[in-house]
Amino acid sequence: MKLKRVVVTGIGALTPIGNNADLYWQNLLKGTSGAAPITRFDASNFKTKFACEVKDLDLTEHFDRKEGRKLDLFAKYALIVADEAVADSGINAEAINKDRVGVIFGSGIGGITTFQEEVRAYVTGDGTPRFNPFFIPKMISDIAAGHISMKYGFRGPNFSVVSACATSTNALIDAYNYIRLGKADAFISGGSEAAINESGIGGFNAMHALSTRNDSPETASRPFDADRDGFVMGEGAGCMVLEEYEHAVARGAKIYAEICGGGMSADAHHITAPHPDGLGALNVMRAALEDDDSLTPESIDYVNVHGTSTPLGDLSELKAIKGVFGDHAYDMNISSTKSMTGHLLGAAGVIESIAAVLAVKNDIVPPTINHFTDDDGIDGKLNLTFHKPHERTINAALSNTFGFGGHNASVIFKKFVG
Repeated sequence: MKLKRVVVTGIGALTPIGNNADLYWQNLLKGTSGAAPITRFDASNFKTKFACEVKDLDLTEHFDRKEGRKLDLFAKYALIVADEAVADSGINAEAINKDRVGVIFGSGIGGITTFQEEVRAYVTGDGTPRFNPFFIPKMISDIAAGHISMKYGFRGPNFSVVSACATSTNALIDAYNYIRLGKADAFISGGSEAAINESGIGGFNAMHALSTRNDSPETASRPFDADRDGFVMGEGAGCMVLEEYEHAVARGAKIYAEICGGGMSADAHHITAPHPDGLGALNVMRAALEDDDSLTPESIDYVNVHGTSTPLGDLSELKAIKGVFGDHAYDMNISSTKSMTGHLLGAAGVIESIAAVLAVKNDIVPPTINHFTDDDGIDGKLNLTFHKPHERTINAALSNTFGFGGHNASVIFKKFVG
């Protein structure tokens, strides 16, 4: 069968550097850091006392008190970005076939704050099990997809993806595949995460995964820098409306870009560490390129890397890029937007995919900030787009995400040509 074309017709973003897609993009180009001391709880006794929190968000503007009590923060974030993306797409939920519109929306952790609060209340109480009746529906990671579908009445395929930090990229790839196979006309797809609490920070601290640069939070996320010491926790959500090309054209939709490749692989190596030779990363990028016969390694002008600012991860990813792209690796731009947003865990893939889409649309590569000292283990000839954005023609961009457990996902977007 002939596979259908899939395009991006709507985007929504809620990030530590902007509470909508436009502000997020503007602050990426400005090189704005979202890191600051934690305000959600008293972090004075924690090894890491800072994170990239969502800022200046009044949730009462989006949810009344009764509704808000039924939702964990990660689900609230999901609904906010879905609203933005659906509105941006121009889809009229009352004028389309709702049986042909689905929701695939993931979270790496789900309602960890709800879980923490409910268990804390039980342990500090008198032993009587007084659990909130919404405890389980608030906590489970699939609930965001459920709430989005119920809000709009979309009755197409509906499920959640969980693959740690690769979650929302996997969600986009699943949506892309369903559409091109003709099983749906459109999908609301993305991911959400809200894990900045005692359990989230404490757990990642115990793994020695987080930066402890408490004296300079805004410079702590420093991918590829010789002195990088771990990632910075972020939170937020991102959403895309993916749509079958002819369906989008028939309703006069604006089109940001075309999604043209999705790859998935496993490291099969270690629960948290990447394969030292970047084997899983190499395989997943090759798989994404092979997903479209029109693509070659030379088609890619920009790679938005996973680039978490960890000593092992940054090196293995760049090794894989050189393995996939060969000499062309030196002609591409590479950047890590996590240097600004921090690591949004399950939501990282979609907000970085939005950055890739907007890079393709606007022919601008967002920078990697916080580079101070060259790492002798990194090839200095690679263009890692340090310090400031780079204007160039971007015909296609690839976005990488890799998750604990060895989950890898890569997605490719190219300029839309009717």
